[in-house]
Amino acid sequence: MSARTGSRTAAAAQWRALGTTVRLVVTDPALLGSCDLLLARYLAEVDAACSRVRDDSELAALDAAAGRPVRVSPLLAEALDVALRAARTTDGAVDPTVGSALDALGYDRDFTLVREDDRPVRLTVRRAAGWRTVHLDRATRTVTVPEGVRLDLGATAKAWAADRAARTLAAAAGCGVLVSLGGDTAVAGEPPADGWRIRVQDVTGSVDGTPPDGPHALVGLRGGGLATSGTTARRWRRGGHDLHHIVDPRTGLPVRSPWRTVSVAAATCADANAQSTAALVRGAGAERRLARRGLPARLVAQDGTVVTTPGWPASPVLTRGAAA
Repeated sequence: MSARTGSRTAAAAQWRALGTTVRLVVTDPALLGSCDLLLARYLAEVDAACSRVRDDSELAALDAAAGRPVRVSPLLAEALDVALRAARTTDGAVDPTVGSALDALGYDRDFTLVREDDRPVRLTVRRAAGWRTVHLDRATRTVTVPEGVRLDLGATAKAWAADRAARTLAAAAGCGVLVSLGGDTAVAGEPPADGWRIRVQDVTGSVDGTPPDGPHALVGLRGGGLATSGTTARRWRRGGHDLHHIVDPRTGLPVRSPWRTVSVAAATCADANAQSTAALVRGAGAERRLARRGLPARLVAQDGTVVTTPGWPASPVLTRGAAA
């Protein structure tokens, strides 16, 4: 996704963090520099807490705990809480215990390095341990992860970080703020007069962050979040296997979905991302499940056919995202 506004007073900045493209837009250009600095610092803290591919991250330290309870920072506790909520609301379709499965597929480092690695992998069906095996004591911020289980917050952390950053910056700056992390987009504060314009596309962006060519939808957002999950962007090849990063917790393997991308609008970006990822995992019938939840969504089939749910506009107008 990319974003823009019809207001000439808005200002934007773009860079890379968390292994993806970061885009910040504010409705007051005078505040862009300070918001940019605050966002960069915040994302560095998120990376240090939540990264699965950094040996020095707080999340990686849980691997060495061998099943013992570990007291974690407020930031990681909140990120884990969001991940476990996503697992609960999607009936386990989005599960943070797939870290070992991603490692086995070769996604055990920054993605730019994953594509350069030619070591073969062996595809083995192995069910994830399951999110219910992870215990988070919210009062004491104590986490217990079974020995041998590796967590991955990739399905939720960027969307949660976008939500949190947008709210924090809007409150501090007193203006409208849009934060997009790899296509997971959250908005907060007073929106532009004509709303935020969000470009929704199969591939969320090119290597340099510019919008890719090809069919896309342009929708408007005045509040909440919008997320796209897909199997077309983060792909790599190992030993004759075409792989991607959306893992089915039931098999530990990349999902084989009738959909190549799913975009969802919701009250928060975290809710939108959980439901878009779950739709890929669940496959057939996902559009009906999203419709029953009252979530505006756009699903693109493998052959390019586009299916939308009630609330997704034929013309570029979306109001505040629905609740998940």
